[in-house]
Amino acid sequence: MAPFAMELLVTGMNTKTSLRIMAEPENLGRIRRFAEETAMALGVDPAVIPDVVLAVDEAASNIILHGYQGRPGSIEIEVEREGDALVIRLRDEAAPFDPTSISSPDLSLPLEQRAVGGLGIFLIRQVVDEVTHRVTPQGGNELTLVKRGVGGKK
Repeated sequence: MAPFAMELLVTGMNTKTSLRIMAEPENLGRIRRFAEETAMALGVDPAVIPDVVLAVDEAASNIILHGYQGRPGSIEIEVEREGDALVIRLRDEAAPFDPTSISSPDLSLPLEQRAVGGLGIFLIRQVVDEVTHRVTPQGGNELTLVKRGVGGKK
């Protein structure tokens, strides 16, 4: 597989852009740039873009580190503008795992008493309005992130 491939699909008023890339830590920079550039191209309010990039980066990091656990695989990231919302779907072929089933960490506890992990999912929940998960027909994962009120052009 090529290191990455991009596809732009325009249907009526909707524009959908996707990136398929190897799930490797060194590709996280490319994933962040894709999220940022696509959001800008879709007219998302520049003040909202850092939240979108953070959510995509955390989700992709979790897929790479915890989903594939060093095994080869790919991530497909699809970004679509739906009215005043930006919808991002991350798909992988790692073992099914629903991050929405993870409880939020207890931030009132001192650091040494907190369980390890879970902060990435917590951050994603803080910066987007909706997080859903489904197992794909192929047995992988699809994580959908929705950021509403993205302003800019529609």
